[in-house]
Amino acid sequence: MRRSFTLGHAVRVPGIGLHAGRHATAVLHPAEAGHGIVFYRNDVDAFIPALSEEARSFDHATTLGVHGPDVGTVEHLLSALVGTGIDDLLVEIDGPELPILDGSAAPWLEAFHRAGLVRQSGAPEPFVPAAPVAVTGPHGKRIEIRPARDLRVSYTIDFPHPAIGRQSITLVITPESYARHIAPARTFGFLAEYEALRAHGLARGARPDNCIVVGEDRVENGDLRFADEFVRHKALDLLGDLALVGRPVLGHIVAHRGGHALHTALAHRLREEMLGEGTASEAIAGASLPG
Repeated sequence: MRRSFTLGHAVRVPGIGLHAGRHATAVLHPAEAGHGIVFYRNDVDAFIPALSEEARSFDHATTLGVHGPDVGTVEHLLSALVGTGIDDLLVEIDGPELPILDGSAAPWLEAFHRAGLVRQSGAPEPFVPAAPVAVTGPHGKRIEIRPARDLRVSYTIDFPHPAIGRQSITLVITPESYARHIAPARTFGFLAEYEALRAHGLARGARPDNCIVVGEDRVENGDLRFADEFVRHKALDLLGDLALVGRPVLGHIVAHRGGHALHTALAHRLREEMLGEGTASEAIAGASLPG
């Protein structure tokens, strides 16, 4: 039987936003069973639920908030919540972006352990799709989920870069496997794209201590934590975007060269199936194409 948790007490997590480059402080508050994951922007007094219909931007991160203030770079925290089994949490944040910390989900796990986990009664029933569901994008991008009794991720990436190339991972997600094999994997960026990203208001908080810096033919800022750290981080992002279904999911997810837009499109398809609303909306389907 799946266990469901919240935190034992509030915990404060400060840091720098990866894209805006602004200092940000997140405070993770325990929440009652059935509350779900909700972000609260205390600077503008706005609540933003972590649901697929709130996803509005996928440019190198996932941003939530369609009808008002938004909150960005939510995927690493959401991933840590999925990996740990935390279903109910209020995330208070004092600006438009969560802190990037070291670029992985491991510091979020450390925050959870500082606060302690409290088991919730009445754990939400995991959602299992009735049949395979697939979403495709340009350049051969594809993601599919197949019904299964556990949550399993098979992810493949293929970058024409000597430091990355083709990498694959398959893993059954449990709190233990997530903490060991997925959470420490850091986000990455290409040095050749840095100035262009900054010109578009992105990567302004990127530093050698919060991301993997990929140069012309090698990693520029130290050793990797895993030989295949790049694909592990893609799996980390996928699990964070899967949180937007709004309920735990069981299934075997097979992803090839995905990204936030494709991950979120799949989450929206699953959420619509769960709610009995039919096929994905045009807005989400359209948003999946560029990413």
